[in-house]
Amino acid sequence: MPNESSELMLRTEVAWSRSAATHLLWRTGFGASADEIQQATQDGLDKTLDRLLAPPVETAEFGKADALLRQAAFDSGNIADLKTWWLHRMVASENPLVEKLTLLWHNHFATSNAKVDSVPLMTSQNDLLRRESLGNFRHVLHDIAKDVAMLVWLDSNSNRKRHPNENFSREVMELFSLGVGNYSEHDIQEAARAFTGWHVRNGEFWFNAIQHDTGEKVVFTKRGNFDGGDVVELCLEHPACPRFLAFKLLRQFVEPSPSKEHIDALAARIRKHNFEWRPILRELFSSRLFFSDKARLSLIKSPVELLLGAVRQLKAKPNLQSLARLSAELGQDIFEPPTVKGWDGGRLWISSTTLIQRANFATAMLKSNQLGSASFAGLRIDDAVNYFVELLLARDVGPETVAELQQFAKNQTGDAEARLRSLVQFVMQMPEYQLT
Repeated sequence: MPNESSELMLRTEVAWSRSAATHLLWRTGFGASADEIQQATQDGLDKTLDRLLAPPVETAEFGKADALLRQAAFDSGNIADLKTWWLHRMVASENPLVEKLTLLWHNHFATSNAKVDSVPLMTSQNDLLRRESLGNFRHVLHDIAKDVAMLVWLDSNSNRKRHPNENFSREVMELFSLGVGNYSEHDIQEAARAFTGWHVRNGEFWFNAIQHDTGEKVVFTKRGNFDGGDVVELCLEHPACPRFLAFKLLRQFVEPSPSKEHIDALAARIRKHNFEWRPILRELFSSRLFFSDKARLSLIKSPVELLLGAVRQLKAKPNLQSLARLSAELGQDIFEPPTVKGWDGGRLWISSTTLIQRANFATAMLKSNQLGSASFAGLRIDDAVNYFVELLLARDVGPETVAELQQFAKNQTGDAEARLRSLVQFVMQMPEYQLT
């Protein structure tokens, strides 16, 4: 019989509902509009997962805007323009899960343009992470080891036969595949020898054979004439690897502090599916664990999730450059993570300063022309309270709170639209709005 851990990954018995659909869309994207939630509710879990995991072709309109923004970033060489390009993808793509995963792996393989200083190289790495976002972790780990932005970021050109540089070998174990405590300093030193000669020349990966150490190495007690690719495989075969990845996935999509039982359960599925993300994510997103009461509304929205979630929920037309700057002020500066560890996230997203900034964002959005009148058309105040509470909070706040919100809206000055704008602003400033 299956044990409790394995049962956590079995298909959920929770009845599909609007609430369940909202939970799935929020966790696998950046918020969701009322129309998207309604569509997912009608389609059911299987069809919605099919759409998320087998992404549809982007629209012609999206493709045109994407190409123009990308070229603008290349022409200017300004990382701010590349941030605008990626935010546009996150908010407008037909494939929100792909962009959500790309952001997850951007944080996992944290590389900053502050040192790389190249729009083309940062774009190339971003393309790699997106291409493999629903592919295989084995592929992306091998490819990231030869990614030029990563090689620049971790000083690989200084990794030479007589003087090995341990930067990449340390990070590939500590941050990319195994986690602290699952390797020795000797493993890092020997792995660094295996990566010697993995250099950059003329903006491309270059295997510098003269600087490669061809001697025997010992990594994880295994002995051989290993090169960098062999070390990557040794990391993938290490028993700690699927558990390390399971922890990352659970923190991103399910719960802030995953238990050992939950980590073990997901790690078993990662190993069974040989790091293929589609079947792993399908099982996770249809599991009893994912839809459990404990998992729902348990994660603090990252700055990008907060900002783009509001845009998508309210169908706003924001200034993406301004959103990129605000996201950076709130602690999440895409393409420029603070360290090789990326963003810690979770409760660290919230401080007395950022909480005020988050509230100010809601005020600015509702008082600007980013929201057209169509967002409020045809809504009576009494109906609007339930509509916006469901759309923005996705929780039952109770009849007393609903009554208070209705009275709040009625007490505001101005016409019906002005009162509804004040209502939405107030709801977006509630502590509950910080959660997803």
